[in-house]
Amino acid sequence: MSSDPQDTLLPGARLQMGLAIAVVASMAILWFASGSALVTLAYGGGLAAILIAIFGQSRLRKEPASADFAIPDWSVTVAALEQSDDACALTDRANRLVCANARFVESFGLESAPPSIAFAEPSRNELSRAAREAWRDGMAQVAALAGKASGEQWSLTIERTGRGEDYLLWRFASEVRQSADELVAGLVGDRAGAILSRAGIEVALVEPDGSIRAASAGFAERASGDPTATLAGQDFVNLLRSDDRERIFFAREGKQGTPQTLVHIPLNDPAAGELAAADQAASLMALVDSGVGIGGGWDGGGRAAMPQVEALLGALPLGLALTDRDGRFLFANKAFLRAIGRKEKGLPQYPTDLVVREDKATVSDAVRRFGRGPASSGDMAVRLSNQPDDPVSIGLAGVRGLGEAAVLLSLADSTEEVRLRRQVAQATKMQAVGQLAGGVAHDFNNVLTAIIGYCDLMLLRHTPGDSDYDDIQQIRANSNRAASLTRQLLAFSRQQTLRPETVQLPDIVSEVSQLLKRLMGDRIEFVVRHDRELGPVRADPQQLEQVIVNLAVNARDAIQSHGDGPGRLTMATRRIPASEVGKIGYDFMPATDYTALIVQDTGGGIPENLIGKIFEPFFTTKEQGKGTGLGLSTVYGIVKQSNGFIFADNVVGNDGRTEGARFSVYLPVHQVESDPARGRKADVEPDTSDWAGGGRLLLVEDEDMVRTIATRALTRAGYEVTACADGEEGLELIKAGGEFDLVVSDVVMPGMDGPTMAKGIRKIHPHMPLLFMSGYAEEQLRNDIAMADMHFLPKPFSVQQIGDKVAEILGKHAPAKV
Repeated sequence: MSSDPQDTLLPGARLQMGLAIAVVASMAILWFASGSALVTLAYGGGLAAILIAIFGQSRLRKEPASADFAIPDWSVTVAALEQSDDACALTDRANRLVCANARFVESFGLESAPPSIAFAEPSRNELSRAAREAWRDGMAQVAALAGKASGEQWSLTIERTGRGEDYLLWRFASEVRQSADELVAGLVGDRAGAILSRAGIEVALVEPDGSIRAASAGFAERASGDPTATLAGQDFVNLLRSDDRERIFFAREGKQGTPQTLVHIPLNDPAAGELAAADQAASLMALVDSGVGIGGGWDGGGRAAMPQVEALLGALPLGLALTDRDGRFLFANKAFLRAIGRKEKGLPQYPTDLVVREDKATVSDAVRRFGRGPASSGDMAVRLSNQPDDPVSIGLAGVRGLGEAAVLLSLADSTEEVRLRRQVAQATKMQAVGQLAGGVAHDFNNVLTAIIGYCDLMLLRHTPGDSDYDDIQQIRANSNRAASLTRQLLAFSRQQTLRPETVQLPDIVSEVSQLLKRLMGDRIEFVVRHDRELGPVRADPQQLEQVIVNLAVNARDAIQSHGDGPGRLTMATRRIPASEVGKIGYDFMPATDYTALIVQDTGGGIPENLIGKIFEPFFTTKEQGKGTGLGLSTVYGIVKQSNGFIFADNVVGNDGRTEGARFSVYLPVHQVESDPARGRKADVEPDTSDWAGGGRLLLVEDEDMVRTIATRALTRAGYEVTACADGEEGLELIKAGGEFDLVVSDVVMPGMDGPTMAKGIRKIHPHMPLLFMSGYAEEQLRNDIAMADMHFLPKPFSVQQIGDKVAEILGKHAPAKV
């Protein structure tokens, strides 16, 4: 090492010493040359002043570099931040931006530090809160910050860092949610588009107005000759041409190019929440070259040699099937098998095997035309053999480039839709026929009232043994039979008069069990099973007995017609809690507790094409003259009028064969309210035996024959009857001062009806008893005739019935015994 003192001097000191020596040397030379001491001193002073000024300025420039608050070198920190995919920035305690990576600058700029980034107001408040939390706790997070772009979101993490933890490190992670068309646009222009191009499929993303948003490189090359062309904004249709055979070509290539099959894929995706209509969403247009094959075609077994195509068609919810040019089925997905009702049986050989005989020729011609002609599409209405009453629309499209496949058939699975449509049509038809039946029954009851009444009057003048006695009895018997038919019509239309009571279904079944055993005979086993803890139901016991008997007789006839062997009829009651109602499979049933009656036979079941018609009036499968067709329709009406439900289905055994039919009746459980006075008789009851007979009656009836027979019947019973033809005349008689003990009136009359007249009478005589007569059900008229001290007599009635009813009412109003 050198021992020279100059070697220990700093570079700045050596520079100053050299300058001083140079100044002294130059002054010496000037003195020797000029010989003037004054000039030499002036030169030395000026040169010294200049050197001092230069040296002072350099000291001022270097002073901040040696100060305690000098800015450190952030190059290493910035390099580390650039390694992150997130937008990162560093701020000091004064919230000043110290450094940031390129992603942060690109996303937010350098105009403001992170706490003041121009997010929405709630997000900006979150930034300030998170910064305070990070200074206090060392870390803070914000889950979601809304960005400027649509659908753009950021998540934020803040950490306190630095040797003295004097800085905050901000990390903004992008969570941009791309829509379906944005995602597809990126894929089309990327490697996915190139892969499809190598397979002979060119794709482009087209806006709703027909302009191109993005296209694959292969599409751009075939459309414009330049694979790097974007084609954005150009009209998609103008890039294509079609010939007289409706084949599609690229316009640039013309007919010298290969024909293309255009596949239109709308990008509106309901499952992802994009509910835009098809004309408001972008579409992916795929042009499939006619030379694209399926590598080996289709094997003879009808299975696709390319599993990807079969897997794609099988995953779609739309029913799709492929046929060859000769019309043979090659493949069908599960949705297609469900739609044609052959999920278990498998695919037939030809599409014509699916339709009724009348449509076979049409389907065969259509498949041949689409398979051998140009690539086109269309649809046609056909009737499937499994549901011949409900036409369906089947789509056909000629496909090219798929080996043996030539025609694509599409058919939506409308099983549930057909079932609901049938239920709605059945309910509508039943309601319309019910209204018609109720009106016919009402008018017919007036006729039967007159016939039965005149028969009764004639029988009073004839005794057994007279030549006319038996003839009159036959007329009366047939009239009663006709009255029974009208009651069935009223039951079907839910307009009959019911007397509901709180009953237990097992008790009703027990009442008719002996009768049913005799009806079944020796060759039909009758089995009864009951659940425990069954809830009571509210219904008319006599009508429930009719329901049970009708179902049993129907089952007996089905068993006897099925074969000569022994059969079995099972009648069971079940408890259905509200929690199990959903398992029944009918959404329109209210979720409440039910008591069910299940009637099941071994008669071979109900044909599928008839199961929706069995409850219709006058529908029967029996021979002519052996059934009225009102049995099951009557059952339906009684159950519905009792607020219940009835369903019919077939019982299928383990071997898949139908073993019989099953009718399920569901009646809602009646909640019995406790009534301490229930069962207690009134303190004072009128004694009808105190009534000695006679009385003044006002009879109001618009039907002449009914009014005549009622007048004669009541007059013969000892009553003084005043008859009138309408409500206005009856009310005028009361207003004129007429005194009557009872008003007997029809309900439905032209002009002023019975209830309106009765309300006017009650204003004059508030306690006047009323007896209404009608061919309609009492329940149907209840809202109109609901008033105190009102009684009801259904038509048709006999002479004795109207006399007994009047006597009962007047007897209740007779003075009580003292």
